[in-house]
Amino acid sequence: MIEVVPIPTPSLGDRSYLVHDGEAALVVDPQRDIDRVLSLAGERGVRITHVAETHMHNDYVTGGLALARATGAGYLVNAAEPVRFERTPVGDGDTVQVGAMLVRVVATPGHTFGHLSYVLEDAGEARGVFTGGSLLYGTTGRTDLLGPDHTGALAHAQWASAHRLAAELPDDAAIYPTHGFGSFCSATQAAADSSTIGRERRFNPALTLDERDYVELLLAGLDAWPAYYAHMGPSNLAGPSGPDLSPPRRADAAELRRRIDAGEWVVDLRDRVAFSAGHVPGSFCFTLGDSFATYLGWLIPWGTPVTLLGETPDQVARAQRQLVRIGIDRPAAAATGRAEDWADGRPLAALPLAAFADLAAALRAPGGDRPVVLDVRRNAEWADGHVAGAVHIPLHDLPDRADEIPPGHVWVYCRTGYRSTVAASLLAARGRLVTGIDDLFDNAESAGLSLTRPAQKEVPQ
Repeated sequence: MIEVVPIPTPSLGDRSYLVHDGEAALVVDPQRDIDRVLSLAGERGVRITHVAETHMHNDYVTGGLALARATGAGYLVNAAEPVRFERTPVGDGDTVQVGAMLVRVVATPGHTFGHLSYVLEDAGEARGVFTGGSLLYGTTGRTDLLGPDHTGALAHAQWASAHRLAAELPDDAAIYPTHGFGSFCSATQAAADSSTIGRERRFNPALTLDERDYVELLLAGLDAWPAYYAHMGPSNLAGPSGPDLSPPRRADAAELRRRIDAGEWVVDLRDRVAFSAGHVPGSFCFTLGDSFATYLGWLIPWGTPVTLLGETPDQVARAQRQLVRIGIDRPAAAATGRAEDWADGRPLAALPLAAFADLAAALRAPGGDRPVVLDVRRNAEWADGHVAGAVHIPLHDLPDRADEIPPGHVWVYCRTGYRSTVAASLLAARGRLVTGIDDLFDNAESAGLSLTRPAQKEVPQ
């Protein structure tokens, strides 16, 4: 009996897979923290004989090479990829026996030029296909990560690859994608938790639209991706080692102050309400959650030392695990406990949080300085509707464009409050008077704010 076990990584919006026949196992697209995979294989009592990469990933550092070396497994990587390590080179049409299972390699370029899918066959029947960043649930992988010169060609290739999979596989074949669960590698986000070839034939734009319309739709929906992606491909081609998850060195309050004054990043992992109530001046609010690594990796100047502040050692350890997945290997230091301990008796800073109703009231208040409203959502979100009169600087551009914000008291908002608090902490560290909107954007209009929507003109408050 074949079992396919998804290994989700919600913080990156990806899934890896352990597939086994009760004895031998194949792992597809493993994340860098391979202890999760080894533990799962141990629980199932199976031996990992093969590790497969669908492509050279752009959104995380792979654990494939480290896992293959730790288990003695064959490491299946496209023969055309210019990697700098020993692997089992595979290409279109190759087959690999994994215990009782047969794995057939299918070239599916589009997300990358060397992208492969792996068809899982049992007793001559195609049971499923590991599609990586090719055919996803209701969408496909984005095609612009290799640069604008290749985006169009890859979009056309993505359409052709989706149609090839649909033509070669039966309707009941399950689809097991790597991306699509929040990953920025997905053109749009998945609308389902599982799917089959037959379902995708009915609902996936790559299979319901003609080639031209699909390409136009795909390209129109592409938005920015995290800056750290630029470092993932080279790391994966070089062959990354396994992670060092041992606890970081402890820092006292004096060291934290020195690091902040030196321009290093001291990152507070607590929830934003706690950060708002009191934090070390100059530290940044990146609440530990599914968005943590993505936005920290997106914003931090690559190579800048980062120190983690957490309420508990476990909180720091969980943050550290997320960071090694994107190539931030070792925190410079860490501290745990209370904010008062980290400040060593010096005054803590506060960061006001408010709701959209508070912003509406501030805008209606007579006299005084008019609030500066800052929207830090991405371009597509802004285009879909925004607070009238707001300044728009996406969060990922804020470190380089903060000087564009007009003088005055800044009220910053996003979709849920996470990015607005990150932005507010960055601006507060620069000495700006700022209030973070800790509220859902869906509440803005009912709170009394005027919104500008597509095909509408700005209407002053």
